[in-house]
Amino acid sequence: MSRVSRRTVVPLLLVLVVVAGIGLYLFQPWKVFTDTTVNESLPTASAPKAKDGPKDDDNAGTKGGEAPMTRMRPKDLAEGHFVTHEHDTSGTARTVRLADGGQVLRLEDLKTSEGPDVRVHLSPRAAGTAKAGLDDAAVELGKLKGNLGNQNYTVPAGTDLSQFRSAVIWCERFSVSFGAADLNPVTG
Repeated sequence: MSRVSRRTVVPLLLVLVVVAGIGLYLFQPWKVFTDTTVNESLPTASAPKAKDGPKDDDNAGTKGGEAPMTRMRPKDLAEGHFVTHEHDTSGTARTVRLADGGQVLRLEDLKTSEGPDVRVHLSPRAAGTAKAGLDDAAVELGKLKGNLGNQNYTVPAGTDLSQFRSAVIWCERFSVSFGAADLNPVTG
């Protein structure tokens, strides 16, 4: 049996360490065993009260000089249930207009996998076709805050939500959809 020289073993070990480091960075396998739970409340922003105004009940049903907008409540615009793509995913996605006019995408009872670079997008594609990929018209709302729970994502001002058909949980690193939910308009 021949002896392996030190000049062969050391470079081979260095290559193995570098390859293992790259693999750990890309795949982050420990995330298979971890969960991150986020439980945010729906934002309840409201318009500021009027400083000076009528003190009587003569301002379209408001009292004490309140601006009419302060009595508005968040309004559901669209909602749908997640379907699984590359990872088991369940829960509900809702788009909501807040009392101050802002808009959020709310994920409720979300259950999915953790991943190395998972983000939340609005897509003009239906949930069933979002598995094929995102297009240039998709809007990224941010990194997934947690793989379990209830969370809110601010929709950029000026975004026309009627142009988007689904919410997608997307892994940027591997260009795969974990799951998506059709956003069906809420009537009523």
